[in-house]
Amino acid sequence: MNQQYEQELQSSWQERQEYAEIMLPLIGKLYRNKAVEISVYGRSLLNASAIDIIKAHRKVRLHEGIKLRLRESYPILEALSTMKIAPAQIDIGKLAFDFHYGSAVDNDDLTTYLTDKLSDVVDKDDNQQPQDVVLYGFGRIGRLLARLLIERQGKNNKLRLRAIVVRGGRDGDLEKRASLLRRDSVHGPFNGSITIDHERNALKANGSFIQVIYANSPDEVDYTQYGIDNAIIIDNTGIWRDRDGLGLHLKAKGAAKAVLTAPGKGDIKNIVHGVNDGEVTLDDTIVSAASCTTNAITPVLKALDEEYGIKNGHVETVHSYTNDQNLIDNYHKGDRRGRSAPLNMVITETGAAKAVAKAYPKLGGKLTGNAIRVPTPNVSMAILNLNLEKATDKLSVNEFLRDTALFSKLQHQIDYTASKEIVSTDLVGSRAASVVDSEATIVSDDRLTLYVWYDNEFGYSCQVLRVVRDMANLSFPTLPL
Repeated sequence: MNQQYEQELQSSWQERQEYAEIMLPLIGKLYRNKAVEISVYGRSLLNASAIDIIKAHRKVRLHEGIKLRLRESYPILEALSTMKIAPAQIDIGKLAFDFHYGSAVDNDDLTTYLTDKLSDVVDKDDNQQPQDVVLYGFGRIGRLLARLLIERQGKNNKLRLRAIVVRGGRDGDLEKRASLLRRDSVHGPFNGSITIDHERNALKANGSFIQVIYANSPDEVDYTQYGIDNAIIIDNTGIWRDRDGLGLHLKAKGAAKAVLTAPGKGDIKNIVHGVNDGEVTLDDTIVSAASCTTNAITPVLKALDEEYGIKNGHVETVHSYTNDQNLIDNYHKGDRRGRSAPLNMVITETGAAKAVAKAYPKLGGKLTGNAIRVPTPNVSMAILNLNLEKATDKLSVNEFLRDTALFSKLQHQIDYTASKEIVSTDLVGSRAASVVDSEATIVSDDRLTLYVWYDNEFGYSCQVLRVVRDMANLSFPTLPL
């Protein structure tokens, strides 16, 4: 028995681990040198560990019914590392499965296969210029955006975090900012090294020099004195939400555009990447990335409406508490929100159901919505109760959403789980805007109840960066679909 155990360990796990370990430097170099981000069936391998790579490959069996071996995907990665490729997001899992088991099973020439499948980016020049980015505010979303921007550092990085702007400037402020970036009670430790440059009032994170600027108003900052020009300002303070207020950013020297990480008011475009990002034009100087809940539900609703038609429905969000609430009972201008957030479920309002129509007008007037704040620090859920135009069943809906999550233009927005055991903490760090819980799906003829998880901090921050890319006119095609 012991001999059999040793043989299985060496022949299976050790092989996978060895392949994963030799894949790591290739994945890193492809991103740093060519801005090519590698994934396996939608799971990004950027800054992944060897175990993460193995787990990503195991996911393939859930969707295809058979396993994808690392020795089958490694040649794909190795070939990509030698090719001239423009910036893109490339799924080596889908390529490897298709090459070995799909339409390309009889094609023996890997290079020819890859050149054909990746024709949009192979042998293409990279003419996209790097874009300076400034974080205005350094709270929950600001620090997660910083982590996402820093993890993409490299000579070919297209979004460069140049500065953060905060109020304050008191003694010890830099140390406190660094500490909050370094450690996070929800998302864990920062993956890398952070030091403080007191002389230049800056942070250094994984080789990135990040200027810390103190200001009380956006229009009093001169970014050019720090070598920053034509910057996109990501406002995650929530203080200014209309065009006049956000327009203060554009009065600052060196600032060109602004992205709001909250629902915009008035005529400001509310962009949910994957749904209406095509509305972003080169002339837009101010846009909103909408809310976390709007980003979570709109892609799923759009997909369902296009497939089945939605007559009407109600959206109930079960949302983790936020800094807007009180830790213990105290005065709050909002109804009920003054009561202790860690001790109570709190019924409150949400504008997400109405906000869906700003990104996807076909559902205008068809949805109502409400919210319950609950005593968890992160990861929320939206319960979609929908009346459809045509009858269906649970299996059909789940298969449709699974395929949408894997093979559609919404694959970065919608993820899918078939786990019977999953709970909210399992979704911390999800990069998708939402995760469909297929086991909880309920269908009765034309009535559908869908449970959709979302990391209202990290998943939303990923969506914000996608909108920033749109504003910077950066293109990273996802191949293959």
